[in-house]
Amino acid sequence: MKKVLLVILVAVVAIQWDSIRRVLPGNHTYGDYQVQPVVLYATEWCGFCKKTRDLLAQHNIDYLEYDIEKSEEGRAQYDDLGGRGVPVLLINGEVVRGFNASRILELARQ
Repeated sequence: MKKVLLVILVAVVAIQWDSIRRVLPGNHTYGDYQVQPVVLYATEWCGFCKKTRDLLAQHNIDYLEYDIEKSEEGRAQYDDLGGRGVPVLLINGEVVRGFNASRILELARQ
C-alpha cells in the first residue's frame, strides 16, 4: 500500500512540477527564462545603470547583470521584454523600465 501511495505522489509531483517550481524560493520564471530574482539589463556607459547597480549594492540585493551590448542572450531577453532604453530590470517576474528606486526596492523585497 505504501508503494502505491508513493507512486501516486511521484506522479502528482511530476504532473504539477511547473506549478510547484514557481513557489520554491529562488526559482522565478518569465516566459521561458529561468532567472534570478533580480536581473539587470544594462550597458557599461549608462549613468542610470550605474545608479541602479549602486542602489542594489547599497541594499545588498543580489542580481544577475547582462550587458545588452556584449551578451547575445542578454540582448535577446531584453528584446523579449520590450526593452527600449536602459536600465531594464526583471524583479520577481515584474519588469521595471528606467531607474525607479522606490519601485526597484519594493519589488526586490517581496
